[in-house]
Amino acid sequence: EGDIMESNLKREIILEHYQNPRNRGLIDDDGYIKINMNNESCIDEVNLMVKIENGKITDIRFDGEACAMCISSSSIMVETLTGKTIDEVKEILQNFLNMIDEKKYNPEILEEAIVYDDTYRQPNRKKCVLLSWWGIEKILNNLENK
Repeated sequence: EGDIMESNLKREIILEHYQNPRNRGLIDDDGYIKINMNNESCIDEVNLMVKIENGKITDIRFDGEACAMCISSSSIMVETLTGKTIDEVKEILQNFLNMIDEKKYNPEILEEAIVYDDTYRQPNRKKCVLLSWWGIEKILNNLENK
């Protein structure tokens, strides 16, 4: 089973999102849900701001001190999840987590997040890639438990 995407292209996409991250920088707006995520095994610390309106994620912003994998993954997550309904986000999230854990997943719905499909080869990078996605998961879980 070959890689879905050629590795040079993957590296290019990751680098592009690291150098030009989407929606990096927080804003002062009480309409966003905020969460702080940190990764004790790396320098990664990310602050996320998520705006949810009418059952859709309409905006995600992030900032923080983090490694290239973490920044690029956060940026790709912003692009992948913005504009999606909560149900769609949950499905993408579950498939992304499955991919990182080498479980069965649907590559069709992951969009550019598919670039991390070989992260399992570097177990120490998993947390870096997952940090912001876990943040979104926490936010959604908190919403349900309210």
